Amino acid sequence: MENKGLLFIPDISGFTRFVNETEIEHSRLVIQELLEVLVNANELGLQISEIEGDAILFYKFGEAPALEILYKQVAKMFCDFHRSLLAYEHRRYCHCAACNATINLTLKVVTHYGEFTGYNVRQFNKLIGKDIIVAHQLLKNNIELHEYWLVTESLLQHNPPVDFTEWMKWMNSAKETETGEIPFLYTQLSQLKKELSQEPLSVPDITKKTRLLSLSREYETDIITLFNTSGDFNKRSRWQQGIKKTEEINHLLPRIGMRCRCIMENGETIIYSSSYSYQPDHIVFSETDESNNNSTYFTLQKTGNNTTRLTIDLYRDKNIFANTLFKLSQKKKTAAGWQKSLFNLGELLKAGNYK
Repeated sequence: MENKGLLFIPDISGFTRFVNETEIEHSRLVIQELLEVLVNANELGLQISEIEGDAILFYKFGEAPALEILYKQVAKMFCDFHRSLLAYEHRRYCHCAACNATINLTLKVVTHYGEFTGYNVRQFNKLIGKDIIVAHQLLKNNIELHEYWLVTESLLQHNPPVDFTEWMKWMNSAKETETGEIPFLYTQLSQLKKELSQEPLSVPDITKKTRLLSLSREYETDIITLFNTSGDFNKRSRWQQGIKKTEEINHLLPRIGMRCRCIMENGETIIYSSSYSYQPDHIVFSETDESNNNSTYFTLQKTGNNTTRLTIDLYRDKNIFANTLFKLSQKKKTAAGWQKSLFNLGELLKAGNYK
């Protein structure tokens, strides 16, 4: 049994077209994040042989798991994958072709039991054997809708598969290869997407806060460039006064809920993206500190063919004493700092090194 085991391959469908037709950098980051979701959804103790672009080759030596156990693992990965897509679709900042197309990606899973062995090349564990070839051949088949679970006869042990849910329906098919026909069964997983619930977005209640300061400046740039420059936490220390650097950004691509630690000249603070709305000529996003006491709203308004106005509004929880003290002792200095920040932002845009 030491050379026999399970081969488990989740494969992101639509990847090739996704990369060929969209911005390569954002598509790479999207796929990277989705592959991490699949790795984190591993509950069977599967080992990773390698990540193959849009797929992960998992394996586990020993007896074949019961089909019901396999289904739970498949459903876990499939649901976590699509839950991640939904979350990004409703929270994303970016509207490039790659990010717009992300919601159309889906997942198929090929499972096979057979003989194989491994060998090490430095830190890498590679698998070899005829059944490795079989598993990869099955990724290319005639199934039209690419969100399914495929099971080979070697996992069924000559027993008909069970319908684990009311909607499940098994279909017979086969893969023609140079060495012969590989029979398999498959069932579509599309229904699982319909059963997913989307976590509602928490919209900040601005009525509970007081606006303490409002500043604006017009820039000779398009609205998207200004948004990408002002809204990216990675670029914040390059223009906002008082911020030395940012770290611990918890998402590869910007979205509602992303967090970062801002290292300030007088300490540090954690902020998160709390809201976002987009129209081609009008973008509004907000950031709030971890205590939810202070919020900063950024409003971008297209004013010409290549001009955009940025308005920054500072809000704080309603507190008569604290807000009066701010107006008397801090408002002037804070306003000067933000004016300098708006100037720095313009210089960064002029330099053209904001990407």
